[in-house]
Amino acid sequence: MLRGPMAAQRAILHVDMDAFFAAVEVRDDPSLRGKPVLVGGAGKRGVVAAASYEARPFGCRSAQPMAVALRLCPHAVVIPPRHDAYIKASHQVFEIFEKFSPLVEGLSIDEAFIDLTGTERLWGTPRQAAEAIRAAVRAETSLTCSVGISTVKFLAKIASGMNKPDGLTEIAAGTELEFLTPLPIGALWGVGPRTQERLERRGIHTVGDLRRLGERTLLKDLGAHGLHLYRLSMAQDEREVIPDRAAKSISHEDTYGDDIFGVEALRLHLLSQATRVADRLVAQGLRARCVHLKIRDGAFVTETRQCTLPRATDEYRVIYGAACQLLDAVETEGRGFRLTGVGVAQFESAQAAVQLDLLAPAAGPPRGAALQAVLSAVRERYGHQALFPAEAGAERRPGTTGAITEKFPEQRPADARQGRKPGPRRP
Repeated sequence: MLRGPMAAQRAILHVDMDAFFAAVEVRDDPSLRGKPVLVGGAGKRGVVAAASYEARPFGCRSAQPMAVALRLCPHAVVIPPRHDAYIKASHQVFEIFEKFSPLVEGLSIDEAFIDLTGTERLWGTPRQAAEAIRAAVRAETSLTCSVGISTVKFLAKIASGMNKPDGLTEIAAGTELEFLTPLPIGALWGVGPRTQERLERRGIHTVGDLRRLGERTLLKDLGAHGLHLYRLSMAQDEREVIPDRAAKSISHEDTYGDDIFGVEALRLHLLSQATRVADRLVAQGLRARCVHLKIRDGAFVTETRQCTLPRATDEYRVIYGAACQLLDAVETEGRGFRLTGVGVAQFESAQAAVQLDLLAPAAGPPRGAALQAVLSAVRERYGHQALFPAEAGAERRPGTTGAITEKFPEQRPADARQGRKPGPRRP
């Protein structure tokens, strides 16, 4: 990007879909319009994945236990999540974004940064372009979105949340500090509850207070993190909008309605999760070298373990074997577990791995990888229960919440942005 007097003024949008999962459900079932809608599992440990704006005045919100949400709003309509519908709607929305700029950076299934720098001759001012994007999303998907406009990414993201739903907030160039000064310090990226409490004990309540504290003092008190916060308070954010950034990890988690006891029972759930992760690796043409385990007991104590494999894999048995070894390092005696998750990272192309194997006497992919490709293809076509490991249980496991338990990658895979079919159907 050009710098200096000849550089174009940056114009960055953050587009955030409004109550995305709930909005898709209301769109597809008009009888829900005007009612408080909660998307998620209805079990005693169900979690709210999305709350419609009609449910929010009662105190309902995403990531809230469903039991709490229903106490606050007993007449809410609970809808089990439909992953395929949300993925399809997400693809439609991102296709609209990419009509306005090739620089689209997805943060999740329902939000993205768009760099419109230098597009004024095509779309007019950034505000005019934002209005056109909102109109196109509404016309083509019957959904609404909120947009923030700024010269830097983190301010655009703050702005998009200020006038929800169906809102548009612009922070004009030159007014960044004026906008930031009265905001609570919790609005800054990186200010969590502990940092906020520490700063408030010193009388620092707003971004303006933080800025006045000074760079040297923040560096001395908080180290590099303090320097980061000071730069944000000065509206300094040099990060570019990076399109098509690959996922850093793929994982699948489940929260259970009843605690799971015993190593054998835990392993059955890990087998199911490893199989789903392997299917997604195959769908994206990836193999992974790092396997990680996440496990949370009934007292909400969360532990994580990870290991590096000798070679990258997309085979469920290899991933499952590694997860079981990691489980052996967890103290399970006398503990019940409410959540387990298996994930993988450190990706490489499956095609690249096959090419390396051509140096060996036997050409083609290893037998295990070829078998995994067949199993994943069958499940993609006929559903996740087809050719599913029998020992993992063919039916949905009793007591699962029905909530959205998969972790979507931080960025959408590149194949989704290029119009190719998504990976295996999520259960």
